[in-house]
Amino acid sequence: MSQLETFKTILELKRYSKSTIDSYLNFLNIFVRFLNIESKNLEKLEDRDVIATLIEIIKSKQYGISSQKQLIGAINLFFKELFKRQIDFSIIYPTRKEHFLPYILSKTEIKLMLEQTENIKHKAILATIYGLGLRISEAVNLKVNNIDSQRMLVHIHNAKGKKDRVVMLPESLLVLLRLYFKAYKPNVYLFEGQQKSASYSASSIRKILKTALSKSRINKPVKVHTLRHSFATHLLENGTDIRIIQKLLGHRNINTTLVYTQVAQSAIQNVKSPLDTL
Repeated sequence: MSQLETFKTILELKRYSKSTIDSYLNFLNIFVRFLNIESKNLEKLEDRDVIATLIEIIKSKQYGISSQKQLIGAINLFFKELFKRQIDFSIIYPTRKEHFLPYILSKTEIKLMLEQTENIKHKAILATIYGLGLRISEAVNLKVNNIDSQRMLVHIHNAKGKKDRVVMLPESLLVLLRLYFKAYKPNVYLFEGQQKSASYSASSIRKILKTALSKSRINKPVKVHTLRHSFATHLLENGTDIRIIQKLLGHRNINTTLVYTQVAQSAIQNVKSPLDTL
């Protein structure tokens, strides 16, 4: 078993999420490629060589703060778990926070995008992510038995931070899911790939969104996560309490949820500029 495979097994045994494992292994593969050595020789690297390689990767890939932190976290955990070795990455660890407001799709744009998506499965996927405020990893891991149509609830299991939560099941989404279910008859996962009982891939969902945006002629820099941002913002604009939105999103810290108060259209439009009072 290679060192990367051993690391993967350790992460699995420690119950890291599949998306985190995939992300860490991807960063490790990049690290090995930049070093141009076999992974079995990583133990022999000196600290300065590890840090120099990370600097080269960050500059070459033009990583933002988030990706830089993830890269450092992956390499740090690898050396710690496999070689019981602690490397001081403080010299290259970002200390200043970026503060970017999320892009938001309007309700009209969401509606147009769903209308332009003719495939019932693709439409159900996009509607589910927006209608429940899901992360892409939560959407691909959603199972048929997570849908409680009697109580009109959806159970999100083992989400980010190993937390479960419950969200509402919209009437319109239930109607759409029933049409989808009748056509595709999923077994285990709500959205299955070409192989029965295997979950749909995140990359396929990204392609679905890209096609929907193109057909709708929406030119905003939209990602799948934008649907989750839009869900939260639209709830806030409808008057939903911020604490309820926090619970629905599964945020541990209310400050994470409060960012939506800065992009909620209704809240901003209701503020009078001092120019109007002159």
